[in-house]
Amino acid sequence: MAKYVLPMERKKQEYLAERERFFAELPKLSRRDFFKTAAKAAAVATAFWKGFPPHSFQLIRVAEAKESQPKFTFAYISDTHILDKGLNHRFVKACQKAVDDVNALDPQPDFVLFGGDLAQLGKPEELSLGKQLLDQLKAPVRMMVGEHDWYLDLGEKWREMFGEPTYSFDHKGVHFIVLNSVIVEDYWTEPKMTPMERMLAMAQLDNPNGRPFMVGEEQREWLKKDLAKVDKKTPIVIFSHSPLYKYYRPWNFWTEDAEEVHKILAPFETVTVIHAHTHQVLTHRLRNITFHGVLSTAWPWPYAPQGIPELTVQMVRADPFNQFDGCGWGSVNMRPDGQADKHYVLWDRNPMTVTFDHVRRGKQGMAELAKPLQGRVDWPSY
Repeated sequence: MAKYVLPMERKKQEYLAERERFFAELPKLSRRDFFKTAAKAAAVATAFWKGFPPHSFQLIRVAEAKESQPKFTFAYISDTHILDKGLNHRFVKACQKAVDDVNALDPQPDFVLFGGDLAQLGKPEELSLGKQLLDQLKAPVRMMVGEHDWYLDLGEKWREMFGEPTYSFDHKGVHFIVLNSVIVEDYWTEPKMTPMERMLAMAQLDNPNGRPFMVGEEQREWLKKDLAKVDKKTPIVIFSHSPLYKYYRPWNFWTEDAEEVHKILAPFETVTVIHAHTHQVLTHRLRNITFHGVLSTAWPWPYAPQGIPELTVQMVRADPFNQFDGCGWGSVNMRPDGQADKHYVLWDRNPMTVTFDHVRRGKQGMAELAKPLQGRVDWPSY
């Protein structure tokens, strides 16, 4: 098969170019010229196949299908920040909108990831209301914890409702790992902060007394043991609330022990990290790991003044008078090669898909993705 690919591809491109010229000229042709041009196009199509075995077209079509057809798809909803202010509160309405959107998908995703920060202040009534909303999803739900869910009672209610925050599962040849990456050193016991004071401190974007997020030694040891039984060729997908890299520490868009986690993941051929917390489109690539940020349903954060990963195609400033601008949900297509194509469904904007092919080609690939935005600063991205 290999000896046929390159010449076939050349002839295929020639054929497609001729076909495009044919249809471009079609409206200008007389009846007589139409038949001449059509005959020429037919000759080009015949030449395309001359000299190749009958099954060659089938080989190309199969190869293309493998590239374009996902092995499976999962959706995500994240950072809902539910407040105990009734069903008419805008964050509740936004979460419901995302649930309805995902339920309308046909076919349904294999599962839905919830990316953390279900509640705003970790109150039992906030978590319960959020659970009621997510329970409407048709597809199975995989839960991940965020700092807003955790620091009122240090995860007591979360464990009661959703189980342990750190776990793994296998699905259709992919090994998934869910981490609690919002662990911080204790800075509340010595000053005798109340649980709500601790929660309010953690809820700040730029918590001046806080400590950076980390996975922590206990979870890193768990991760080593979990991966010890996984073949190095098995695709790995990590769900992490905080970015599993160092983006911008003053806002805690950061994981302090990220490099130590990367070392554990280094032996694996294909690793994808899906993270929340930043409420924005983010794309990053470090060695064998591709990172994608996810959207919030509640509000978009601005991009940090420094540290933005260079592969990121940035959203422009959100409209402050439009609750849904810059917010949304999304999905991930897991490819047969184990890589991931990330799809962003931004409400009131055009959707955007960051494929692994864009990421693999680095700045050039992402520049092609961003090309429609060049010179346009007066309209929302995507």
